[in-house]
Amino acid sequence: MFDTIVNPTSGVPRQRWTTTALSAGGHAVVIVALVVSTIYAADVLPVPHDVITFVSVAPPPPPPPPPAPAVAEPEVPKPAVVRKRAVSQPAPVIAKAPIAAPVEAPDAIAPETGLEGGEFTAPAIEPGFERGVAGGVAGGIIGGFEALPPPPPPVRTAPVRVGGEVSAPKLAYRVEPEYPAIAVNAMMEGTVILEATVDKSGAVKDARVLRSRGILDEPAVRAVEQWRYEPLLLNGQPTPFILTVTVSFSLGR
Repeated sequence: MFDTIVNPTSGVPRQRWTTTALSAGGHAVVIVALVVSTIYAADVLPVPHDVITFVSVAPPPPPPPPPAPAVAEPEVPKPAVVRKRAVSQPAPVIAKAPIAAPVEAPDAIAPETGLEGGEFTAPAIEPGFERGVAGGVAGGIIGGFEALPPPPPPVRTAPVRVGGEVSAPKLAYRVEPEYPAIAVNAMMEGTVILEATVDKSGAVKDARVLRSRGILDEPAVRAVEQWRYEPLLLNGQPTPFILTVTVSFSLGR
C-alpha cells in the first residue's frame, strides 16, 4: 500500500495511445452527427402562432350643432301712397273753321273767329297788381322796374403794356443821365434800351436793361428811375403800366 502512494504508477496498468485516439474520434463523429442532424431538421421546426393585431378604432365625431334659428327681420312699414287730386284743366276751345279745305262748297261764308287752325287752350291768368295798387297789369313786377346803376369797372392790379390801343402817358419830369468820364475819354457813344414799370401815380418803380451798352447801362437806369409820368387812366381808374424807354449817349461833336 505504501508503495502505491509513493509511486502512483506502480500497480496501474498503462493505457494505450490507440484507445485515446479511438475515443477522441468517436466523440468527434457524434458531434458532427448532431450538427448535421440539426441543419437538416429545419423543415420540422414548429410553426409560430399567428400574431393577433389589436387596432384601436376611434369613436365617430359628434354631430355638428344645429344651426341658429333665423331672426325675423322687423317689417318696414311701406310709405303711404298719397294720391294727388286731379287738377281740373280748362276745357280746350275747338276751332270752328278746319284747316283743310272743305270738300263741298258751303252755302254761306261764316265770319272768322280767330281760332282757326286747331285746338287752343286759354292761358292762365295770375292775379296781381303792379306796385300793389288796383288797376295794375296782371302778372306785373311788384315795385315796377327801376333803373339800376351801372356796375363798377373792374379794378386792374397788374400793369398793362403800352402799345396798340393803349397810348403812353406824357412824360412830366425827366432827368438826363450822367455821362461817365471813362466813356468820354474813350469816345464811347451808344443807345441803351430799357423796360420801365410805372405805378398808378406815374413814378418809375423799376427799370430793366433790354439792350446793353456796357458802362453806359448803370447811368441810364439811375436816370430813368427818377422820371415821372402822368397817370394812365383806364375806365377812369389810374392803372400801372409798362413801356420801353430809349436813352442815347452822344458826345455831340
